[in-house]
Amino acid sequence: MPSGSKSLSSARTAVPQAAPDRRQRRSAEIRERLFRAALQLFAQKGFLETTVEDITEAADVGKGTFFNYFPSKDHILLAFGEMQLGKLETAVKTARQTNEPMPEFLRSLGIRMTQEPTRNPAIIRALLQAYLSTTPVREAMMDLQRRVHALHTEMIQLGQDRGEIRSDLPAAEIAQVFRQTIFGTLLIWSLYGDATLHSRIETAFNLLWTGLTPRGHPALPPVPLFTSGD
Repeated sequence: MPSGSKSLSSARTAVPQAAPDRRQRRSAEIRERLFRAALQLFAQKGFLETTVEDITEAADVGKGTFFNYFPSKDHILLAFGEMQLGKLETAVKTARQTNEPMPEFLRSLGIRMTQEPTRNPAIIRALLQAYLSTTPVREAMMDLQRRVHALHTEMIQLGQDRGEIRSDLPAAEIAQVFRQTIFGTLLIWSLYGDATLHSRIETAFNLLWTGLTPRGHPALPPVPLFTSGD
């Protein structure tokens, strides 16, 4: 990590939305190029083996330009985590606005969270390598995961208040099991890297839901999310 870099936990490095101003649009484009190039290189070479120079060459920008957008290579991973958190926040907001039934929301959430670039198994393996071997990244991601868990807990609590989810267990505990189910499925799938990710998530949720339904109520029938070609 370069000297003078900010701590991972204090920096919000998620790729921003493009601004209307031409200069800001250009800045957002460069940040996006660096971000995407880094993820691709992490997938190809591994996180530890990828250098900042590799990233800037792939993004076709000067080496010094990198540090205008990310204090260190590690911050690319935090940007990825913030991007995923943003997806979750959007999904939760939509669920609240539309009063989407909690079974349907949870059933589809794993799919929403595993779109590109998360759907690339090599990227998932590279991210896991970094999380397990880099203390600053691991600590920052633990902080981010606490925020993710809080959002999941809110939604589980909402489902309990509506009578859609069993209420004899704490919402936070159920949310943790849900997260572990999705994460574990993603981890195992990344070892194979085949076209079964969404079907694996759907199967995992259908099994999990049998334990989430209110006591004394029949389990919801499985609802296929995709055709056989997905």
